[in-house]
Amino acid sequence: QVQLVESGGGSVQAGGSLRLSCKASGYPYSSYCMGWFRQAPGKEREGVAATNSFGGTYYADSVKGRSTISRDNAKNTLYLQMNSLKPEDTAMYYCAADRRWYWRLAAPHEYNYWGQGTQVTVSS
Repeated sequence: QVQLVESGGGSVQAGGSLRLSCKASGYPYSSYCMGWFRQAPGKEREGVAATNSFGGTYYADSVKGRSTISRDNAKNTLYLQMNSLKPEDTAMYYCAADRRWYWRLAAPHEYNYWGQGTQVTVSS
């Protein structure tokens, strides 16, 4: 049974940093594509960053240069380091996984497995 558990969210002021973590279990983690998505109230879920099993990384334009996605295959854990946070980064952040190989920031419907989310709130 695939399980994804996010942590690391919180409330920060604009300009601050957070590191989100996603602990995975129940599947061959290293061979799956992993991604971070977010959803703000009243908005659709959108991709933030993704990484495949070949080390490729992909970012949304809105976070490029401010965020870094990484994975520790030994710990079955995905990370998202977010710097220079802005109020518009406020959202619920979700970790997702899929066995297919993507070489881009795939859309939410292309991922089969999801965590429960962790809230990020950035105040101005």
